[in-house]
Amino acid sequence: MSLQDKSLTHSKKHQESPLAKETILITGASGFIGSHLVKTCLQAGYYVILVSRTPEKLSIPTARNCKKISWDPKELARAMESVDVVIHLAGESVAGRRWSPEVKKAIRSSRVETTRALVEAMRQAESKPRLMISASAVGIYGNQGADLLTEKAPHGDDFLAEVCKAWEDEALKAEDFGVEVAIPRIGIVLGKGQGVLQKMVPPFQWFLGGPVGDASIYLPWIHVEDVVRALLHPLDHLTLRGPYNVCAPEPVTMQDFASALGWVLRRPSWFPVPPTLLKLLFGEAAQPILSSMRAVPNALHSSSFEFAYSDVHTALADLL
Repeated sequence: MSLQDKSLTHSKKHQESPLAKETILITGASGFIGSHLVKTCLQAGYYVILVSRTPEKLSIPTARNCKKISWDPKELARAMESVDVVIHLAGESVAGRRWSPEVKKAIRSSRVETTRALVEAMRQAESKPRLMISASAVGIYGNQGADLLTEKAPHGDDFLAEVCKAWEDEALKAEDFGVEVAIPRIGIVLGKGQGVLQKMVPPFQWFLGGPVGDASIYLPWIHVEDVVRALLHPLDHLTLRGPYNVCAPEPVTMQDFASALGWVLRRPSWFPVPPTLLKLLFGEAAQPILSSMRAVPNALHSSSFEFAYSDVHTALADLL
């Protein structure tokens, strides 16, 4: 048996030692959040299996406790035999381009169909993972103005809300054969040179920054470090199951976010980008930018999660 195979089997259900780390299968490892998650898991000593359509092109840190596999159904089912936890982050980006019918199909299928493939692989495995953490997004709520959105808030009826609902429903099917499911509804993630900051910081640096779209909408922001910790939180907090909002406890308006960004960068926030321009440029794809989602992390709070960055000024100062 190879060293990798031994690593795969020894951690299953903590068979060898109560201190043994579990095996985590991760999809979407090359993405913004996924790359941070993989680094954290490897440093913590978990054995990590990365799933990719092109595993040979997947750039990962050199580590003995890491393996790459493809989405081939048979390979996926074999891997599940030695997996304790599945963390599913894969999904086509929704930002930066107009939503043609082909793009909308890719956005949906990259989430729903990959989730279906994972659930089917778990179904086939004799020894199944104990937990699936399948990402969703606060976009499931749609545009709800200034209403506080807990995990019990109603779903929206726009395209992204419908995609998120189908995505979550597919993941919950794993409960039918005994796998517990946690669904992190991820907000707007702040990371150094990535995500929303990658788009908003350059105009500010040129003294051209300001609120994007409607200044009164709420942004359910969160620091990427807190996202990674929130994704791993269900591993040892058994009450955190089902949907849970992954966003900072203090959502801010776009006006306040732009002001905070200007304060950290020592630049004015005086050039707003009007909603009409966003609609003209992106059409329906402007929807996520223009939707107000005042989501709050009730479930995380109930499970004793502590945020490292609960204030937007502190979060931005750390990243910029």
